[in-house]
Amino acid sequence: MNISWLKRGVLLAVLAFASLAVVACSDDDDSASASTANGDSHEHADTLQTVKDRGVLKCGISGSLPGFSQLEADGSYTGFDADYCRAVAAAVFGDSSKVEFVETTGANRFETLASGEVDVLIRNTTWTLSRDSDLKQSFAAPTFYDGQGMMVKADSPFQTLEDMDGATICVNQGTTTELNLASQFLERGLTYTALTFETTDLLQEAFLAGRCDGWTTDKSGLASRRGVYPEGPDALRILAVTMSKEPLGPLTRHGDDEWFDIVAWVTFGTFQAEELGVSSANVDAQIANPDSVAVALMLGVGYDGGDVTDMGLAVGPQFMQAVLKQVGNYGEIYEKNITPLGLEREGSLNALWTNGGLIYSPPIR
Repeated sequence: MNISWLKRGVLLAVLAFASLAVVACSDDDDSASASTANGDSHEHADTLQTVKDRGVLKCGISGSLPGFSQLEADGSYTGFDADYCRAVAAAVFGDSSKVEFVETTGANRFETLASGEVDVLIRNTTWTLSRDSDLKQSFAAPTFYDGQGMMVKADSPFQTLEDMDGATICVNQGTTTELNLASQFLERGLTYTALTFETTDLLQEAFLAGRCDGWTTDKSGLASRRGVYPEGPDALRILAVTMSKEPLGPLTRHGDDEWFDIVAWVTFGTFQAEELGVSSANVDAQIANPDSVAVALMLGVGYDGGDVTDMGLAVGPQFMQAVLKQVGNYGEIYEKNITPLGLEREGSLNALWTNGGLIYSPPIR
């Protein structure tokens, strides 16, 4: 790579700073830090009982990402992440409506979880080693496999990242996106100027005003924002480059295995239900007369006159019944929320493993 030592030094400094920001999730306006976020998780070691006593699940979301979690005019929240919050509530209470949605930013989301302000974080958050270990937070199964992209104005001259040497790029602060951006430009011997924003709404305002040449985040986020862009989707273009691996999924605090198991197996249950052909449309029929032993075990019913098998999950063996009746299986959740963004499952990592994707559940038995 033909790159000057000065250029390399500047980019390495940016990379180091971005790495610190991703782990610590702090900025001049937000005092969250790794030392705060990875506080004593044992203070919240009985989350299930706390949730039951409160009578509602507190779920951390974005709230401003169409298709994943978005506040609607009537005060309700829609989206893929919001539906997974409802799925957890359905498993705990038998009622998917018992959710209090708490909007978080890229900078404060981990502290919000660590402090106990929310019980679970389901906010298009990437699973990384540092977040798993340093922040003392546990990722359940990935619900969406993504990758970072770059979006530009449709009439811009940029076709590749190499064309963007010296460009100004808008990026959300406190995200893996900052680190990936620094890494990709360093490896290519390119320079750039980053404009960071705590919220995507502020980022979009800057992009609309022409303050930056590119907009980078997960491709799903770019597709989401492109679809509702004020100047119309045709005003924007997403480059044909994938800059990272971004497995997104729910997080819980370290030190509460019982609660982690509930969140993880509700997630796995939606995968398994789709694989077994159980949906909101036929779940009642499957409860009455399950097609197979695997279906009976997932729904917590006996098969062919046999006994119910309780596998020890704290919400009981029939936790998936309410999830499927009130929210649906993975395919239903995806089709309702993500497909309208133009992100088809066929041929993607988000297809079932039986169709060449990575959506796969360990056995429920």
